[in-house]
Amino acid sequence: MGAQGEQTETKLDDREESGASSAGPASDRHRSRLRQRLTRPFGNWTGLTLWLLLLVLLAAYPYTGVSSLALLVGSQVFVLVTLASNWNLIGGLTGYVDFGHAVFFGIGAYVMGILVTRTPLLISPEWGFWQALPVSGVAAAIFALLIGLPTLRLKGPYFSIAMLGTFVAMREIARVLRPITGGGIGLNLPPVLNRLGDYYLMLAVMGLAVALIWWIRRSEFGQSLIAIREDETGAEMRGINTTLHKNIAFMIAAFFTGIVGAFWAWQNTFIDPDVVFIETRTVEMVMMSMLGGLGTVWGPPLGAVVIYFMQNLLWEKLFEVHLLALGLLLVVMVLFLPEGILGTLGDRSSTSLGRLLGRFGKGH
Repeated sequence: MGAQGEQTETKLDDREESGASSAGPASDRHRSRLRQRLTRPFGNWTGLTLWLLLLVLLAAYPYTGVSSLALLVGSQVFVLVTLASNWNLIGGLTGYVDFGHAVFFGIGAYVMGILVTRTPLLISPEWGFWQALPVSGVAAAIFALLIGLPTLRLKGPYFSIAMLGTFVAMREIARVLRPITGGGIGLNLPPVLNRLGDYYLMLAVMGLAVALIWWIRRSEFGQSLIAIREDETGAEMRGINTTLHKNIAFMIAAFFTGIVGAFWAWQNTFIDPDVVFIETRTVEMVMMSMLGGLGTVWGPPLGAVVIYFMQNLLWEKLFEVHLLALGLLLVVMVLFLPEGILGTLGDRSSTSLGRLLGRFGKGH
């Protein structure tokens, strides 16, 4: 559907350009085409307007007399929304299922830890948080470029397994490079408690990340990513530089994931390889994106909120088997909600649960 939509848009663009060629000079055609490319992503402002309104309400939430625990819960939800949205950029929009995406979380966490810790290491500049935060994101993006150049040439399960291998390898590297990373002992970060500041920082990061993906989804760049997902060979034949587009999307997703990892390390004040390089973090990203709706803008944020509160409920009620319960939930999602919540609500005929809901609606 994404590739067909893009082909239709391209044909319309060609017709408009051919009409302009008979009506005006080449410079007018160029300006018209540029204006279309810039304004097309903002053709429908409804979703973004509602998102900005939600951000305003969330910004006012701390002034309603809530506790510091509520602020902590808010910042944790914002972390999950950001992670899910950025995994969706490469896994949902581009179609490259990344089983090792948490490696960027770990890199961001370790760059933050190394730069701010007061533990004597081979590299320990003892920077402040605001100095280390952007560097952590940039480091994750650079690593994404280095690892993406070879791995993004792989397709299907080969890419997924390659990224899983990268994830495991980086965990072992963090474990053995004790002079730099602290090894298995881990690193202690300066204990700074600022729940309000954490809340607003992650609100800003989440708001920016989701708004950026909203814009990408409607831009020419986003349409190219969808074309790659639907038919990469066909996209190459149409002149799309698939390698460039995939690597840019990979770097954007890695940057925000690295920022989240750095924030998480600062908030928790301790990191070690087994804490930051943990497989369940990637599983959570996949589950949140699938539950909300792969390839959509608003699906992953919705899935993140649902998964967060569902995890807490399972942890409270089924502590000893909560991982088993999450696994069963994943199986149920694949069987009954392959299109996610938004996909099921949008096209009830596409899933068994949707068809059941459709028949129930007709019966009433």
